[in-house]
Amino acid sequence: MRIRVILNTFYSGPQAWFFVAADKGYFAEEGLDVDFTPGDTLANAVPRVASGAFDIGYGDMNALIEMAAHDPAAAPIAVYVMHGWSPYTIAVAADGPVRGPADLAGRTLLTHPNDAALRMFPEFAHQTGLDPASPTIIEATAHHKILIAQVLAGEADGLFGFVNTLASAAIEAGIDPGRLRHFEWRTHVPDICGAAIIASQSLITESPDAVRGFVRAVNRAVADVIVDPDAGIAAVARRDPSIDIAANKARLMGTLAMEMNHPDSGILGLGDVQPMRLARAIALIAAAKGLPSTPSPNRIFTRAFLPPEAERIHSVVAV
Repeated sequence: MRIRVILNTFYSGPQAWFFVAADKGYFAEEGLDVDFTPGDTLANAVPRVASGAFDIGYGDMNALIEMAAHDPAAAPIAVYVMHGWSPYTIAVAADGPVRGPADLAGRTLLTHPNDAALRMFPEFAHQTGLDPASPTIIEATAHHKILIAQVLAGEADGLFGFVNTLASAAIEAGIDPGRLRHFEWRTHVPDICGAAIIASQSLITESPDAVRGFVRAVNRAVADVIVDPDAGIAAVARRDPSIDIAANKARLMGTLAMEMNHPDSGILGLGDVQPMRLARAIALIAAAKGLPSTPSPNRIFTRAFLPPEAERIHSVVAV
């Protein structure tokens, strides 16, 4: 069966498991012929799956909650939570005057259009007591490595993004990532998750075995990448030979160590999330964004396609 998948971004290190699963024949063993298309942010993967253009996406759990509140008939459903911690951040100069979230008031912040961290800024502001209208936010399309340089040069005060994406971009630019201070959502808004494998309602209804097989194949490949991250990066490089190997390995290792290293994974296994935590995240997003409804947790995420707990990954620490 052919499966169309929209990724979160251009080819990068933290997608390695998808390509390892393809190269090792895990998808083929499940009877799946998988086509991957690079995306343009985690958040945008959600409406692209909802539109019917793709069957599966690597999308943002929080954008999914928002869509489910507005259009429950079309919204996809998460079937495997990859990021137990959200990766979102506002990065500022470590030696600059912005020392805490309150210091962002009146500052100038850069962002890529529709960046997932930007979309979740109301939740960050809600939790930290910051007026979300107080910073000036400027959209920019330049590569993150250019925007980081602008922040460090004092041309802007901060930058929205993902912690490990910005660290990788700094490496590519020849900048020590330690020159950035991060205001991380996992610290200030700990209940929300990040990326998940999401599936269209039609695929879940019409081809549940395909969803189950896709998840099983990816779960196997994540285990392989933990054991041999270099092979994972090589699989990415086969799709895009121009990638910076060192930067993408750093991004992959950072993702394993941070976003995928939530305590829930040690208890439940990677792919799952505590129901009460998800309910709190939904309630926060509904309040911060003034959503027209508050979706139930089982409308956002289903455990029906997860591998048995004994086959789930309970530690993402690379050996």
